[in-house]
Amino acid sequence: MPNQRARPTLRRRRLGEQLAAKRVAAGISLETASKLMGWDKPTMSKVENARRHISTKEVDDLLGHYGVTDPAFIGAMAALARDAGKKGWWAGFGGVGDSYQDLLSVETDAEGVRFFSPHLIPGLLQRGAYARHVINASAITRSDEDKDALSRLRLARQSLLERSPNPLRLWAVIGEAALHQRFPDPDAMRDQLAYLLDVSHRKGITVQVMPLDSGGHPGLAGMFSIVNFPSPWPTLVHLENLRGGTFVEGTTDVTVFEEAFDQIVATAQSPDASRETIEKIMKEKHS
Repeated sequence: MPNQRARPTLRRRRLGEQLAAKRVAAGISLETASKLMGWDKPTMSKVENARRHISTKEVDDLLGHYGVTDPAFIGAMAALARDAGKKGWWAGFGGVGDSYQDLLSVETDAEGVRFFSPHLIPGLLQRGAYARHVINASAITRSDEDKDALSRLRLARQSLLERSPNPLRLWAVIGEAALHQRFPDPDAMRDQLAYLLDVSHRKGITVQVMPLDSGGHPGLAGMFSIVNFPSPWPTLVHLENLRGGTFVEGTTDVTVFEEAFDQIVATAQSPDASRETIEKIMKEKHS
């Protein structure tokens, strides 16, 4: 089987896309940009297609040629150039596909994530036994070894919620049906609900329950998450499926999901009422 070229990191791809966008906005051709930098055209093309490393100085020079003066944007591009080739913290785990690596990279760079999850506790809030049951049921093409690695990785992701100095902010609206899930191990769901109740009191974490009798709301179309970044990076939407996940980008498409989430939040129980619901389910089903 022929060797496959390693996929460029998400950071390098985002850097290349942004540099290409600024070049086009400045009305400068690929050939002209190459000459301004003293490169040949293929080199410039490789930079924009994330196939060549570019230094922070080269980024600064390019943006200068494109007339970009915003210090926040220039700083963000320089940070991407500096970190583009670094291995992610997840490199030591097995079974991590390209789409999952992209998600982990996005979460690592994010300021906050808003989830709507009708049937599952979101991955960033899952505990060990619950996570393993979910992965065993959904990762149907993976080996037992991969499933073990993915279970450990799912828990490791949660360190983002405690990172210093800027922990990841999390807002999760979870369908009540997810709280009634049963597994062969009766302790798994009880421990998961207890953890969910605990984290709901943490600063920067909001948990709401969408009751079974909520009626119609935009979340009936399925689960999604909205990921926010520091300026100047735009907000992304992540959609999950059995084969991994995809990202929705672009202001118009992202706005649809943000408006949908606002309606979902308004329909769901308040955080205090949600904690009461979780406690009630724990007492009725797991006492």
